[in-house]
This record gives sequence, structure tokens and C-alpha cells, in this order.
Amino acid sequence: VDTNSGYLSQQLSQKGITTLRHITVGDDVEQIVTAISHAIDDAELVITTGGLGPTRDDLTRQALAKVMGVDLVEDARSAERIKEFFIKRARQMSPSNLTQALKPAGTQTLDNDIGTAPGIAARYKESDIYLLPGPPNEMKDVFEKRVFPQLPSCGAIIQKTLHTFGIGESIIGEKIADLMTNTENLKVGTAAKGGQVSIRITAKADNLDEAKEIAEKLAKQIHTRLGNIIFGQDEQTLQGIIGDMLKKSGKTLATAESCTGGMLGEMITSIPGASEYFLGGVVSYSNAAKINLLTVPADLIKTHGAVSEPVAEAMARGVKEKFKADFGIGITGIAGPTGGSAEKPVGLVFIGLADDKGVEVHKHIFPGERQAIRQRACLSALNYLRLKLSA
Repeated sequence: VDTNSGYLSQQLSQKGITTLRHITVGDDVEQIVTAISHAIDDAELVITTGGLGPTRDDLTRQALAKVMGVDLVEDARSAERIKEFFIKRARQMSPSNLTQALKPAGTQTLDNDIGTAPGIAARYKESDIYLLPGPPNEMKDVFEKRVFPQLPSCGAIIQKTLHTFGIGESIIGEKIADLMTNTENLKVGTAAKGGQVSIRITAKADNLDEAKEIAEKLAKQIHTRLGNIIFGQDEQTLQGIIGDMLKKSGKTLATAESCTGGMLGEMITSIPGASEYFLGGVVSYSNAAKINLLTVPADLIKTHGAVSEPVAEAMARGVKEKFKADFGIGITGIAGPTGGSAEKPVGLVFIGLADDKGVEVHKHIFPGERQAIRQRACLSALNYLRLKLSA
């Protein structure tokens, strides 16, 4: 998983530098040469991460030398720093480690204060090129100390992301179609994952305040269009929003899970301070657990089946009463890949939400594989609670 590109794009946006694309290349020198060459043709700034280690599959410095048409030469200062690195740690240095002191002729070394692989800075044609080590901690250290301060300020870029749940991407796209733009200074796009649709606004201006103003103005327009479909923004999560709402209202929650097997409880307790509002949960995977721990009537299961609206209702009511909570959630379903039938297919999930006024049950047939179905069920349960709390 490439986490380096996301970090670098975010940091570059602070300088108003727009990222054209991320490219992932295998350990093949000709492929790296091609990738660097194409990037140089298209961009004034090219940053690579990885491939600066001591082994035969670390080929980035060789590829840059080939692009520039120069030889690799040893940087004496880097060689001494690498030797000192091992001496200070009382470790034996392999001769291959000195490979990391090589650089294309005419380039500059970027010191790595926490690892053995220095970065490399070069100017070729009309582009500035920076080769950074791959390990994220080393990459960030070299970038923040040696690269970021050297980059020119090209204005400011602000990204604001609005998160929605409960409506498909195509419907959201229709509702905000006239607001979705793709110009040099303003871009609006959507992305869907696990039932959640995020709307990302990217605004560019001469300074930070202007960029923020543009992004905020558009965000307000989208809020007006979509209303409570939007549950949060930027780093906020559905479980985090629920936690804040429960705290403010002084309400408590308990959960009863069958097909989700504790996933909902894990989501809720991933938020620090969840003990203020989450009283506990029951993973009632078997029928016996539903009967003995949640007082679901055995006849109800026999008549309707464990995956049914009446059982989800009884689970929600039972866990609410057991923990003396303000809200109880009950989830039962068929996550697959086996266990489905024509009448009750894989993906069928019933979600019960109980409060002092009664129980509401929602039926879903979620698409996807087992993990996706379980996750969608949990997020849907949290969203129903959010809507109840905001009513």
C-alpha cells in the first residue's frame, strides 16, 4: 500500500503545488527509466520514493543516471556517514551498504538523519527531481528537512471532504451535478466506499484565506442540497459523530450482533471515551445465545427464522433492557458466502433500533463479499442511530 504518495500530495498542496498523478513501478530499471522520463516531460517537479537501498532490486539511482545519461559516482561524505551509522550502533556493515553512497554525476545528496539511504536532488531539462528513501519515517524526515523548504510557493490549495451515507453515488451526482466542476482553481469529485460516498472539494487560490473561502462557500451549497445525508467532513467518521451526539445528549447505547460478530462494538469502541455512552454488547451468534442472553422467544426463531424482522426487533429490545440503555441495536443477517436461499439470499440483513418509544426495523440486501456485507450492516446501523438522534 502506497502511503508515501498521499502524504507527499498533502504536503505539496500547502505550497499550492498540484499533483498530476501517482505512479507505482516495479523493480525493473527500464520501467523506472520510462516512468521518470514521462514524468519529466509532463511536470516541473518529480519525486520518487523507494529503490535507494543496498540490494540488487534497489534501482532508482541507476534509473535516474540512465535518464540523465551520466555515470554513478560515489559521494565520499555519504560513504562516511553510512560507516558512522553502523559504528555508532556497534553493528557490522555489509560492503553492499556503500552502494547507497552512489549518485548520478552532477546531482546533490540529501542527508538521511535516521537511516542509511541518502536522498538525491537533481535538475534535468526543465524539472527538479528528488529521489527519497522508501521507509515512510525516513522519507518524511528527508522531505521535511531537505526538500520542502526548497520548494517555491505557488499559492495555496485547500481540500475539504464531505462524507455522506445512505444514498448512492449516482443520485448524489445528480443532486449536485451543476456544482461538480473541474477547473484549474476548483475541482469537485465523488468517491464511494462501503456505502459511504465522499465529496471532495479542492480549491486553489493565491493565499490560504482565499482558498478556504472558496471551499467553504461551495461546501455550504452542497450542504443545502443534501441536508442530513451529510454526516461529517474531512477526518470525521460515522462512529465518531455518533459518539459526539450521544455524549451531548447524555444517552447510552448497547448492541446485539449476530452476523457482524462484534464488528459494530469494535467500531464504536475505536473512539476514545466511548465508555461514556457505550454500555456493552452481546455477540449472539447462535440461536441459544439469542434466547438465553437477549430473551428472544424460541418460538419466534422457530416461526420466522433467526434472520428475520421479528428477531432483529427482539434482539434490539432485549439488549436495551439487559443493559438498561437508552438505545439498543440488533443486527441479524446472512453474510455468506454460504447459507443463503432464494427466499433469504446472501446479503440479507435486518437492523433493529430500539428506544423508549419502540423498535424500528430496517431490511437490507447488501451486495459484495462477506466482509463488505458485515461492514455495510454496521455503518447502516450507526446511520439509523444518527438520524434518530438528529430528529
